[in-house]
Amino acid sequence: MAELLWSLQDSQLVARFQRCCGLFPAPDEGPRESSAGPSEGETPAHGVGHLPCANGKGGGGPPNGLRRDAAPQASAQRYVVKNYFYYYLFRFSAALGQEVFYITFLPFTHWNIDPYLSRRLVIIWVLVMYVGQVTKDILKWPRPSSPPVVKLEKRVIAEFGMPSTHAMAATAISFTLLLSSMDRYQYPFVWGLVMAVLFSALVCLSRLYTGMHTVLDVLGGLLITALLIGLTYPTWTFLDHLDSASPLFPVCVLIVPFFLCYNYPVSDYYSPTRADTTTILAAGAGVTVGFWINHFFQLVSKPTESLPVIRNIPSLTTGMLVLGLTKFAVGILLILLVRQLVQNLSLQVLYSWFKVVTRNKEAQQRLEIEVPYKFVTYTSVGICATTFVPMLHRFLGLP
Repeated sequence: MAELLWSLQDSQLVARFQRCCGLFPAPDEGPRESSAGPSEGETPAHGVGHLPCANGKGGGGPPNGLRRDAAPQASAQRYVVKNYFYYYLFRFSAALGQEVFYITFLPFTHWNIDPYLSRRLVIIWVLVMYVGQVTKDILKWPRPSSPPVVKLEKRVIAEFGMPSTHAMAATAISFTLLLSSMDRYQYPFVWGLVMAVLFSALVCLSRLYTGMHTVLDVLGGLLITALLIGLTYPTWTFLDHLDSASPLFPVCVLIVPFFLCYNYPVSDYYSPTRADTTTILAAGAGVTVGFWINHFFQLVSKPTESLPVIRNIPSLTTGMLVLGLTKFAVGILLILLVRQLVQNLSLQVLYSWFKVVTRNKEAQQRLEIEVPYKFVTYTSVGICATTFVPMLHRFLGLP
């Protein structure tokens, strides 16, 4: 068993998969400075490196918690693409596992398809992502080594590898959507299962193709997600009625996630995992509180039927598409406005409170600044998405 796990964690396995898909390191190319330009037909990518801790909590930095980030311990890496079908397929699939996809897909689902379905998706997504992010910083397993692996992404190079949160999120979203929608809509279950498996598989394989994870990282993410879905599935009906909870419910929803974010596992090096985790938990808390506000103040009318409701999926028309895109554009515009205003205000208050003079990324990475401003900002975004955006839609006459 130990030999099997070791082989699944081998970077050579990832490299062989890349070569089979037509992705190769540039021949006769050693490490170069990041300022070097790419050769014709080649694209630069960055290897793995970690940044020093800047949170001031166990990081060994100066008393004020500030420490200059060291340059990533990597240089530009060149690669050659010999199969552009796989290149664009897996780059697109990798984008389906990024936060940008979820912060657009989940609001679109809420505003245009089914708000109760979107709430299940958000709650399970938040749970899975929190478990995955914390597991990464507890295990601290490195990402595949380069060479031999070609790395196509650079934003997450400071994060650890096990488990793959992209694989976890994609699997959680696709199968939660399948298990929840089959009780509310009439469609061939086999087709839904095929779509869920295809979506999850493409994102998982993209993590190998981009050189961000080993096979063991991906399998670990799949197993953890399957376990979490299996354990929480009996409670999903209960989640549908959280908006009718007591007035103390939103207080707990805000305090518990903030406590978890503030006591996030300390790393020897700064990485964006704590900030990303705070963003995810805060957005989930905001969405949950928003549903509670809607119910408590009767801002929306609940469906007359009790869940689950069996419906036929309506045919997509041009009018429905235009309406959906219009509602989405209006909602995203309001969310971006709220996000910018709350972020600027919260940072100004925190800078003044902690007497921070330097207003730069180093200051924002301090624990006592990063967690509160992220949490307040994205809690406001979650509340706005579930409460104020639907109100604006009704005001504008968008059903």
